[in-house]
Amino acid sequence: MSVPHLTTALRGPILELERRILEAMPTIEHWLRGKWQNYSIPFYCSVDLRNSGFKLAPVDTNLFPGGFNNLNPEFLPLCVQAMMAAVEKICPDAHSILLIPESHTRNIFYLQNVAVLRDIMRHAGMHVRIGSLMPEITSATTISLPDGNTLVLEPIQRKNNRLSVDNFDPCAVLLNNDLSSGIPDILKDLEQIVIPPLSAGWSTRRKSQHFFAYDSVAQEFAELIGIDPWLINPYFSSCGKIDFREKKGEECVAAAVDEILKDLQEKYAQYGVKEKPFVIVKADSGTYGMGIMTVKDSADVYKLNRKQRNKMTIIKEGLPVTRLLVQEGVYTFESINHAVAEPVIYMIDRYVVGGFYRVHTGRGADENLNAPGMHFVPLAFNTSCVLPNHTALPDAAVNRFYAYGVVARLALLAAALELERHLADISDPSLEALQS
Repeated sequence: MSVPHLTTALRGPILELERRILEAMPTIEHWLRGKWQNYSIPFYCSVDLRNSGFKLAPVDTNLFPGGFNNLNPEFLPLCVQAMMAAVEKICPDAHSILLIPESHTRNIFYLQNVAVLRDIMRHAGMHVRIGSLMPEITSATTISLPDGNTLVLEPIQRKNNRLSVDNFDPCAVLLNNDLSSGIPDILKDLEQIVIPPLSAGWSTRRKSQHFFAYDSVAQEFAELIGIDPWLINPYFSSCGKIDFREKKGEECVAAAVDEILKDLQEKYAQYGVKEKPFVIVKADSGTYGMGIMTVKDSADVYKLNRKQRNKMTIIKEGLPVTRLLVQEGVYTFESINHAVAEPVIYMIDRYVVGGFYRVHTGRGADENLNAPGMHFVPLAFNTSCVLPNHTALPDAAVNRFYAYGVVARLALLAAALELERHLADISDPSLEALQS
């Protein structure tokens, strides 16, 4: 599979950005090494990027990545080495880990992800068993996967403050469950290490907090390599007390849309961008691409039909949407076989371990691609994101992927900063204002 084609020629801002990143590689890597010493790095992470041809920015960061099955299998050694580093750092004596996935068995693609994650940990020298939170799993249950693999789900047992499955007492618990519907009592107050921490789940985490943290990271990085921070940073705002079904909170959303569109008009004029700016309105927490819409005029916020309002009212597991992130829309001008595509970068600890393209034949360059009908192209990432070629052009595949890896690691750093602030009871007053 060839590298996805940018439908607009790589020129202007994005080519200059990639050139700056390539030239500053030693400075960037030195700066990042210093940052990793100051923060607790998330155990693993995936970042959705958008490359518009004039901008390269993260639009979502997931601390419970569920697509390891979409990575190029050739990069499995990278995953294993990174997993070794991650486990040693958090639990040096770790030899057994209980993996707790999402509570559904029908999504066979997700279960393939669980199997790959299990295999990565096994190759890293861990004993791994999979514990299910589903009440219907009352005994060891074997699930057959399309690739011939199998997955055994077992009921979790809790004794005092330790979790186990039959004849298996793990030293750590690894969550691949984003806790959207809240933190189950069985996971609270454990004496075992739980990774990621419970506070990283969507029951407490907010996307607006993440992008507030990313704002400061992007600003510092932009000063480091001498670029306009907007080239890697989407504008955003947030709104609380939202109920689209009851038409509550719409004024806040419309005002935020107006302000971001106004700022974008100025930036588009500055960089000679001819496209029409747009805004993405989405739930301030949660995954699976639910509760998202594209807006090109603030008046559209008031004109939603019943179906659109219902779509914006609930997210995963039927949870109500009460807070929204209003975010600058970033076009994706990459395509595979004439279908719109966006890169997703995967990291374990501080290491980029691969990526893939999310592709959707039924969506446009200004729409959310995380929706039914999407598919994934792992082999497009036929080179890793860590080996740039300084003798090649800035937009050569290896160099573009290096730029992707750098921006993804900026989002990872922002996630570390975000979680630290959260654990510090949000001592930053401006972040507290974001939450209110």
